Amino acid sequence: MGMISEFKEFIARGNVVDLAVGVVIGAAFGKIVTALVDGIVMPIVGATTGGVSVSDWKYVVNPAQLDAAGKEVAAEVAVKYGMFLQTAIDFVLIALVIFLFLKAYNRMRKPAEAAPAGPSEEVLLLRDIRDALKK
Repeated sequence: MGMISEFKEFIARGNVVDLAVGVVIGAAFGKIVTALVDGIVMPIVGATTGGVSVSDWKYVVNPAQLDAAGKEVAAEVAVKYGMFLQTAIDFVLIALVIFLFLKAYNRMRKPAEAAPAGPSEEVLLLRDIRDALKK
């Protein structure tokens, strides 16, 4: 029973629960940003590049080969860098928003800096003694 009670104590800690909540919220937030990129950002980028979807961008190494009837004999060999570019933009936007959120959170969470404390009583007493000796 020792291991079960240790596991219950581990799960009951606030950090584990906070981490689980953070992972779930992070996954949902990732979906929101992906929808933003797929639905708004990339169509604007595609419109500026002639209407081609960014995810369709590719470099064709060997084009598809067709037979006389028009059926594909050999598939096209292409480097599809558009999907990578779209995923990289997703990542950068998610990282930027998380950075801005954490920066605002840390600013709100940071306690107000207290005014510097005056010198201690010992220091004041030593100053008085020093001043008295100077006279």
